[in-house]
Amino acid sequence: MTFIKVCGLRDVASVDLAVRLGVDAVGFVFADSVRRISPEDAAPLVRRVTGHTVAVGVFKGSPVSEVIEVAATAGLGTVQMHDLKSADDVARLREAGLGVIRAVVAGDTSGDFGADRILVDGATAGAGVPWDWANQSRPDGEWILAGGLHPGNVRAAVDATGAWGVDVSSGVESSRGVKDAALIEQFVAAVRSGD
Repeated sequence: MTFIKVCGLRDVASVDLAVRLGVDAVGFVFADSVRRISPEDAAPLVRRVTGHTVAVGVFKGSPVSEVIEVAATAGLGTVQMHDLKSADDVARLREAGLGVIRAVVAGDTSGDFGADRILVDGATAGAGVPWDWANQSRPDGEWILAGGLHPGNVRAAVDATGAWGVDVSSGVESSRGVKDAALIEQFVAAVRSGD
């Protein structure tokens, strides 16, 4: 089945819904964003993540030492890094007991640096803009498609790219930063319709 991550969650209802729907991961943003949440506010939400669903912290522009500290405060086991510099960074995160997703922009061929997964996003991470799925190079193996996905296009995107997983944030919002329960349900149903 296609891996599904719903990102940018900040409230109990959205977290509980995502877990109930059986998504594989929920994301909490600690980077500069309208969806940003503090580690202290994220911690009780992370504790609600049960079953096979994994809580992921999303970071950009933070030193590895700070990422490790925030992850510990929030209770996270996995981090998504948008600016990993080297395999040494991944090694430090692993030594802290963290799983690592390396986020890259479409067309980046620098590799995974030893991360568990690669997430491929559009040119501006979190902008909700799709990249050229037909003509951009894609990673081999298990990789996560992000950028401009929503209930109306996600199934076609998976079919076109062969992505192992998908990541959505703005595509399931009623307004910028505000998750919509019906859209989350529709997104999961659309993905599962082809699994």
